[in-house]
Amino acid sequence: MRRFYLLIAIAIAITVGVYFTASASAQKTAPPAQKPVKVETCYACHEQIKDFHATGKHAKVNCVNCHTGLDKHLANVKERPGTRTDHKACGVCHKEQYESFFTMNWKRTARMEKSLLTGKSPNPSWDYLMMPHGFTREHSMQRSHAFALIDHLLVDRAYGGRFQPKEGWAFYARHGDIKAWDVLEEIPQARGVDAHRSFLHGTGAFANPVCLFCKTSDHILDWAYMGDKHPRAKWDRTSKVYEMAKHVNHTFACFACHDPHSAQPRVIRDALIEAVVDRGEGTYPYDKEKSKRITMTKVVFNRDGTPYRAIGILNKPHSVLMCAQCHVEYNCNPGLEFPTGTPVGMADRRANLFQWTNVWDYDKKTEEVFKFRDFRHGITGAMLTKFQHPEVETFWGSKHERAGAECKDCHMPKYKQVKPVTPTTASKYYSTPAGYYTSHWQTNPRNYIKEACLKCHPDWNETKANYVIDSAVTHLKGKARKAEFWLTQLINKFIEARAVGVDTAVIEEARKKHAQAHT
Repeated sequence: MRRFYLLIAIAIAITVGVYFTASASAQKTAPPAQKPVKVETCYACHEQIKDFHATGKHAKVNCVNCHTGLDKHLANVKERPGTRTDHKACGVCHKEQYESFFTMNWKRTARMEKSLLTGKSPNPSWDYLMMPHGFTREHSMQRSHAFALIDHLLVDRAYGGRFQPKEGWAFYARHGDIKAWDVLEEIPQARGVDAHRSFLHGTGAFANPVCLFCKTSDHILDWAYMGDKHPRAKWDRTSKVYEMAKHVNHTFACFACHDPHSAQPRVIRDALIEAVVDRGEGTYPYDKEKSKRITMTKVVFNRDGTPYRAIGILNKPHSVLMCAQCHVEYNCNPGLEFPTGTPVGMADRRANLFQWTNVWDYDKKTEEVFKFRDFRHGITGAMLTKFQHPEVETFWGSKHERAGAECKDCHMPKYKQVKPVTPTTASKYYSTPAGYYTSHWQTNPRNYIKEACLKCHPDWNETKANYVIDSAVTHLKGKARKAEFWLTQLINKFIEARAVGVDTAVIEEARKKHAQAHT
């Protein structure tokens, strides 16, 4: 009897093994959903793509890997094929980069406002210094890039509460490769309302189409250069942003920095291309020799025989330029003409602008060249800038930059052996054939002390590295708090000056000093 049951068990095991082996084999050898096309057929119409694809690292990658509906398109060129903008399109081959991009940092709280006491600008200074700018509604700390689009759609200042998580607060346990509209929905009172306005108390509706360029790249083929109007562009700078938001689903994709046809390093942010190439300011405007070594070439794609969109191809991989697509100071909003105060709307190209200058030259350049200010202060009346995050400009000329470091060295280091990126995730990341891969969990160097800091400072250990970081950060925060304190005192003096009848000409001179001090 035992032998009988043993034989049955063996038979079941063999059957199950054969089934799963056959299933696994079928998965490995299964043909793609679409039949591969002859790339030469595509080249006939897409000559520019041939220049990239035929000689690039992706030369053997067939068009069907990234495009859908090619059979209909080949039968009728007016049938536009689909283009995959999801990360899995690249993740099939680049598994380590894909998985690391969606690493979850459970220590970075969602919806943590910067105006908290422990934040970058504690209350009441932040609201006071920035009133009445929309960023005072909610100015949250960023999470990982995986949440760039979702968190943007939820922040109180952007869409007036129009979009909310389907699961309520339970949504914040979700992580990984999430599509925005799988977890978000439009609130009932906003459905059918054809206006960009606030629906919930304490919120603001200040988002515009340019905002989305750093949050997603789903719209890249439907957006003309600089967001200008074009007969073939579905969206432009003046589009209804809440409608545009409903048509995007993924955070910015791999092709924002890597050309999908050639695998060349590139940028897609039009305002950066405009600053570096069109205005001729170069990749490093304060270092002309470095600008000669690190170059950007603008490639224009036409539609209906007219210029449509553009990309910037880099002569070598350079993460400072790739990161500069978003981590810089820029205009992404309407504002004021300087010095008249005349409103500047989204139809004006200055609503999509990279100043591409360091903070010391900022006021002069914006006043004399761009003649633009973001907003007028609610108490002093001074015309001010809402500085976003001039991280690249601050990096220029720094000790790290002069030593040849790039953003990736501290925020995206390379890994060789099989290991988890952090103890917070169970995922394992395997080495590429070349033996290394770049982690795409773009995060604080504190999470990469060994791979980042200690690589260049071998005489340190993790304790020393954190000690140095903490010392620098607390020193700078202390100086920032002091500046904020005295700025609030300055603002209060305007109230006193008006109360005692100080001459308007004197107050106007004080406004100029406020703008200078604010910068």
